[in-house]
Amino acid sequence: FIKSLKERNNTVLEVAKAIVARQKDFFDKGDQAMKPMNLQDIAVEVGRHESTVSRATQSKYMDTPRGIYELKYFFDSHVYTKDGSEASSIVIRSHIKKIVSDEDSCSPYSDQKLSEMLSKLGFKVARRTVAKYRGALSIPSSSDRRELLKKEA
Repeated sequence: FIKSLKERNNTVLEVAKAIVARQKDFFDKGDQAMKPMNLQDIAVEVGRHESTVSRATQSKYMDTPRGIYELKYFFDSHVYTKDGSEASSIVIRSHIKKIVSDEDSCSPYSDQKLSEMLSKLGFKVARRTVAKYRGALSIPSSSDRRELLKKEA
């Protein structure tokens, strides 16, 4: 039993070290520097099965200078950029949050417009994907943001 506990702790530690090594830019620069990463990437790196890495990261947290993150946070979906490389969806959500926070509140951007703006930044993101990420960020739709402005006035 003790051996199993030590092995599990060792697995969690190895996985956490591998995450930190891969996401160094995220820890230094923030969300916009997050690299796409999946369970298989880390499983190969630490020499464990993907399901073992999944179980090892379940309900485990990492205290970082940027705050406390669930280990699962670092395993995220990705989108493709115009040059064919990949970008983490966390990066896309970060851009959406920034664009919406900087928009003219009298004329909020539609999901289509956000998609076009992300395209100009080099990301290939469909309108539906923008809507999904916007919803995950608890950002209301453009019509709802416009309505909120009217109610506040």
